[in-house]
Amino acid sequence: MEDVIEQLTELAEIVPVPLELPEEEDLVEIEEELFLPIPFEMREFLLKVSDVVYGTLEPVTVVDPQSHTYLPEVAATAWSLGVNRELLPLCEAHGGYYCVSQEGDVNFVKLEELSEGEEEEEWASVWHWVKEVWLHS
Repeated sequence: MEDVIEQLTELAEIVPVPLELPEEEDLVEIEEELFLPIPFEMREFLLKVSDVVYGTLEPVTVVDPQSHTYLPEVAATAWSLGVNRELLPLCEAHGGYYCVSQEGDVNFVKLEELSEGEEEEEWASVWHWVKEVWLHS
């Protein structure tokens, strides 16, 4: 995990208005708003690298309620479009959402049904997703 965090911070783009990292209290407020606990690795991700801007993907954030990546808003939209209410969206992309289960694994939830022969994509953790997906975006 530490090597992935280091790689992300080295590759982070410099932006005119940098994002802020949340504090633990911010995550508790988000959990109360969502009525769901944030899985451990997603919690670490939000606390350590949710301020990183990199590549073409825009993972969720939790500090600025006005942001289009604000977790409660992204979750409300994803759930209204049919994403399972037990999943927390990590990132919207490619006609679906990368979502974190309560067990901590990440799945790509396509908003359209899978075509025959298509497989559902899955990663063992948020950090595996960062390494295999976000860093290659």
